Amino acid sequence: MKTFAGMGLLVLIVSITFSLTTQSYTSSLIDEFQREHLDARYLSAAPEEQFEIFKSYFLDHTRANALLSVTHGVRLSFFVAIGLIYSFWISGVLTLPLKKLITAIERVSHGDLNVKVPVNSKDEYGQVAQTFNDMTLRLREAEDARRRLVADVAHELRTPLSIMQLKLENAQQPGQNVPPEMLLRLHDEVIRLGLIVEDLHVLSLAEAGRLTLDCQPLDLSARLEQIVEDVKMEAEENGLEIRCHSNARPVTVMADARRITQVFINLLTNAIRYTPEGGKISVEIEDQVVDRGSIYATVSVTDTGIGIPAVELAHLFDRFYRVEKARSRHTGGTGLGLSIAHHFVKAHGGFIRVASEPDRGTTFTVYLPSGNG
Repeated sequence: MKTFAGMGLLVLIVSITFSLTTQSYTSSLIDEFQREHLDARYLSAAPEEQFEIFKSYFLDHTRANALLSVTHGVRLSFFVAIGLIYSFWISGVLTLPLKKLITAIERVSHGDLNVKVPVNSKDEYGQVAQTFNDMTLRLREAEDARRRLVADVAHELRTPLSIMQLKLENAQQPGQNVPPEMLLRLHDEVIRLGLIVEDLHVLSLAEAGRLTLDCQPLDLSARLEQIVEDVKMEAEENGLEIRCHSNARPVTVMADARRITQVFINLLTNAIRYTPEGGKISVEIEDQVVDRGSIYATVSVTDTGIGIPAVELAHLFDRFYRVEKARSRHTGGTGLGLSIAHHFVKAHGGFIRVASEPDRGTTFTVYLPSGNG
């Protein structure tokens, strides 16, 4: 757009200059004709003869007057100068953003992902600069995610591998019998490693947007009642009361039943794990909930457990993130459940909100696009 605007400006300048120069010269010839030939003889002549006299005078002076040649030279030099100045200007305008972009690209090629190109306009160059900044942002996020993943995997795999190595080394001592309890402990650690690897695989697919979903109309009320029934025995063994409430039946959503089931299993398992004996867990389903102009079906999982400090809420869905000492790896789980739930719901076009008070309980609310809207 800048190029076209500049070309139009140059044409306008040239046209105005040529018009003014021609007008000035023509005006001077007319004035001179009036002074030299506008007498009684000219005025008494017929109109045709007057026109021929003026025509001859104008053509003779146009061809013979040396001033015209000088004027042509001045005009030509002026146009050339204007063209050169404009060329240098437009060249600078066109190449300056490219030079900045090339410098930024070179820095990225040397590993500097914190580079950012200024976005000073909304034209094509501004769009390229913004796209470049978005690209470097995604590269930084990907690099941060890679580093966190490597650190998390190394940290989480170290414990079960150390236990297995110690048990196996003890079993290799001379005269040492291998009791079934040791084999059972090794088997538990192998299962734990398998769960971590599988969860990391699924989570990496979800984060990359490559998670395959088989979305079909799903009666959320019926599915939640079945899930609650499945975990009810575990809740009762921990001395907890668990109930499911629905204000509408059926509540239909387009969802992958297997993935959504895993979301609510993870939320309910956490609620059971972190709610002391004698506590309560409730599951409430609502339909046609409007949020920011969109209609959702919502499922709220509320417990009366240990709660979560406000400063921890922003990191709650990070992989391997655990809140305080009470939520340590020794209480069970891989530390990936909430992160997986978050990405599964996001893949369905929804989101999760959490509200909590320490020592009073926590509420996770899942928003899924309503199939009844």
